[in-house]
Amino acid sequence: MAVPTNTFETYDSVGIREDLMDIITNISPTETPFQTMASQGTSKGTFHEWQVDSLEAATDNKAVEGDDASNEARTPTVRVGNYTQIAEKTIQVTGSDEAADNAGRGQEMAYQIAKAGLELKRDQEVTVVGTNKGRAAGSSGTARELGSVLSWIKTNVNKAGDGVDPAGNGTDARTDGTPRAFLESMLTDVIDKTWVSGGNPSVIMCNSTQKRAITDFTGNATKYKNVDDKKIVNAVDIYEGDYGTLSVVPNRFMRQSDVFLFEPDMWSIDYYRSYMTHDLAKTGDSVRKQMLCEYTLCSKQEAANGGIFDLS
Repeated sequence: MAVPTNTFETYDSVGIREDLMDIITNISPTETPFQTMASQGTSKGTFHEWQVDSLEAATDNKAVEGDDASNEARTPTVRVGNYTQIAEKTIQVTGSDEAADNAGRGQEMAYQIAKAGLELKRDQEVTVVGTNKGRAAGSSGTARELGSVLSWIKTNVNKAGDGVDPAGNGTDARTDGTPRAFLESMLTDVIDKTWVSGGNPSVIMCNSTQKRAITDFTGNATKYKNVDDKKIVNAVDIYEGDYGTLSVVPNRFMRQSDVFLFEPDMWSIDYYRSYMTHDLAKTGDSVRKQMLCEYTLCSKQEAANGGIFDLS
């Protein structure tokens, strides 16, 4: 269709104001399920210690009538610990940008500080559940490092034949084995082991790949189509085993090769220094701030938890 001659169009116009929405859309996920479920505590030093203990194995306890009492050997508590790790974000904004009328936000520094807080929380989640590393004391010029979840789980595991468990006290990393497909028998195996050890895990946590694998488990479940709602149900969010019910919780920040079974009460994120923001020295026409926290992972009893490792 032809445009009539001398019709003035937007293509000819000068001075049309820009159309910039006064909103900023951010797709990056901010959920940190492990930290949300674990408890939170405090640390009084850069090396945070606690004690763990367990009961002696149950036996057929019988005594001779009238016999003298005799002392039995008692097992002392075990002292374990983890180093605190510093996480930080530093932001510098010019004075001119601070004075600018920014679309979708107020002052740039305030907006960037809010973003940094969410980014630090995500970094913590990756450090705790998505990184395979043991603790490190650090030194002058070298950062301290906490031992992640993978450095603690040892007692109740299902792993590849060439995989190697860590010491179970946060001191070393797990050695990954040859990847294999995730089978329901692996999950039931670890559930059984954890229950025998005295644990009662309530959460299965995994990445999207293994979440889909759990959905495909046969078990005794029946997937169905709801004709009235025009909806197909094809998801497993609750796994009911022989010893109780576990929630299946996806975690974007976990490795594809790992699945954790855990009791939230048996883990805590302990802060030596809680989230703080402070001004850095001003060296010119700009504002500079640093946000940081210092924290560690506390595994109150690793044998109450379990893991399936070396998954494809």
